Amino acid sequence: MVDNLNERERRVLEAVIQSYVESAEPAGSRTIARRFGLGVSPATIRNTMSDLEDKGYLFHPHTSAGRIPTDMAYRVYVDSLMRVFPPDVLATDRLRGEISAGGTAIETILRRAAQMLGVLTQELGVATGPRFEELILEKLELIRLSAERLLLVLRLNGGPARTIFVEAPGDVAESALAAVSLVLNERLNGHSLRDIRATLGERLRDTEASSDARELLNIFIQEGDQLFDVPTPLTQDILLGKTSHLAEQPEFSSSQQIRKLLALTDQPQALGELLRKREAHPGITITIGSEHDEESLANLTIVTSEYHVGTLTGVIGVIGPTRMPYEKVISLVTHTSRLITDLLE
Repeated sequence: MVDNLNERERRVLEAVIQSYVESAEPAGSRTIARRFGLGVSPATIRNTMSDLEDKGYLFHPHTSAGRIPTDMAYRVYVDSLMRVFPPDVLATDRLRGEISAGGTAIETILRRAAQMLGVLTQELGVATGPRFEELILEKLELIRLSAERLLLVLRLNGGPARTIFVEAPGDVAESALAAVSLVLNERLNGHSLRDIRATLGERLRDTEASSDARELLNIFIQEGDQLFDVPTPLTQDILLGKTSHLAEQPEFSSSQQIRKLLALTDQPQALGELLRKREAHPGITITIGSEHDEESLANLTIVTSEYHVGTLTGVIGVIGPTRMPYEKVISLVTHTSRLITDLLE
């Protein structure tokens, strides 16, 4: 999109966006000429702003002579115009100190990270926990504990071993136990826990086995959802920072906008599902205003970056109005995701 802008239009567009982000007030040509030293007159800037409006990058509120960036303008700015620098030393020291001060539990680290991002950016910090269901099963063992109770041990690639009690159908013969262990390892190893739960019946249905072994296999088919379920280590689908930082932004000065914000944060499961879709995207992911499918996010920007815990991933980031200091936010979110990865690994 930036290809249809000449050099003057790019410089004026960048100045308008920076002015609006800082002041939350529509930018006029005289303000731009005075503050940004573009080397042209206010009249020339005014004509350039009119051209940018015709191209869809600015719009003209009825109550103001100034202009406001559109979502398309922010997209061009993020993709082509802005320059991102590492956060300053004070911010990075504060982040590391606050995040690592509360212990090494995943939930604690993520919660403090979301809170600190909210403080430093004045947006709403958000985080999702790593999902163990994406772990790959490397090996499983069946260990007899008593005549009618077995211990299932799942050894997972890049994650903790998982132990589950299995109620056996009477006194299972050692030969049947060994046969079932062999079948389960042959059919399930190398697959994620999510795939195993979805296809377990299909993978085990045509297995030839003795009556004892078949009875035990049927237990795995019937109870596979529970036996191969390794939940996220978090008690919630999503962790949120304080909404008060976001509520103080001019965009939320009306009661209607506050209600929209509360409606968004009151549905953590839906918000968590939306954020989890971003886990497959490496690096920074930025969605702006009308780029969202959800109407409740039409005036908001989401900036996230994935972090890693071994082979697992989650995302950390912020939600805020489309009028946000993108350079600062992107820099802090990127640094925080790397910090979390370092702390968790």
